[in-house]
Amino acid sequence: MIEPLFQDTDPELDKVKAVLLATPDVKRRAALAIRRTLNMLLDGPNTGRYRWDQLHKTEKTHCGTLVEINLQREFNFTDGDKLDYSIADIDVDCKYSHGKSWMIPPEAFGKLCMVVAASDQDGVWSLGIVRARNEYLNAGRNRDVKATLNLLGRDNIRWLFQDAPLPENVLLRLAPADIEAIFSKPSGQRRLKELFLRAQGRIIRRAVVGTVAQQLDFMRRARSGGGARDLADRGVVVLGQYGLHQKAAAGLGLPVPGDGEFVSARLVPYQPHHGDRGTFTDANGTKWVVALPSDPAATAPQIPHKD
Repeated sequence: MIEPLFQDTDPELDKVKAVLLATPDVKRRAALAIRRTLNMLLDGPNTGRYRWDQLHKTEKTHCGTLVEINLQREFNFTDGDKLDYSIADIDVDCKYSHGKSWMIPPEAFGKLCMVVAASDQDGVWSLGIVRARNEYLNAGRNRDVKATLNLLGRDNIRWLFQDAPLPENVLLRLAPADIEAIFSKPSGQRRLKELFLRAQGRIIRRAVVGTVAQQLDFMRRARSGGGARDLADRGVVVLGQYGLHQKAAAGLGLPVPGDGEFVSARLVPYQPHHGDRGTFTDANGTKWVVALPSDPAATAPQIPHKD
């Protein structure tokens, strides 16, 4: 990415950017903070919502405040003197936009702003720093005298991360027919079973499980394969965060689930026509492989939760 030409140097901006980039694991942690914010707003376990357009207008407006709070909690930023944060002893305001229309308040004019954007539908997020110079702001003001960045201002954002992958909301990646099949089931147990059948090979996170199950014990049901006894009969395993499960996922070439995550797949015993596909050998010495569409169903192996 080519950096734009700047009108002058900005040592404070450079210092804040350097401090942020030097923060351990900053990219992953920022992405997770944004993911947590969206999950909080959607409140899937209580509402069944999983899309931005299902939120009320007031909830969307509140998103910026929650992003600010969750980033501060994640990185332990201290409060600024007049703005949201103090980073390297420099006041920084945090502004969020679901698009690229960051609203800059009068107290941040001429100050540094951390601009954050995310799109759950597109699965991306961005974070950058910009000096809210007068020449970077549109002349129009809303009733709170807030201004948006103009084209020059947007071009002068110093991006730390731009269009980086957002931890996936798997429900947004399924076909409408799959979504209908999942949510049409009358019980959380049956909805989870349908989820694991239709979202194979994808990481399924805690928030998605809660959104589909809408039950207090949704994680327990997920760990038991959705409480669905016939998943194994259909050849489908549900792998979680346990050591043997992670080992199986890695060997099979599946995404490896972390804390509170799952991945499902239909398995069959390895045959020569599977070639060099990834495999997992169970305690009985049977070598398993992720099934091809043409493979007949086989009862899935029981992979213990403990090593």
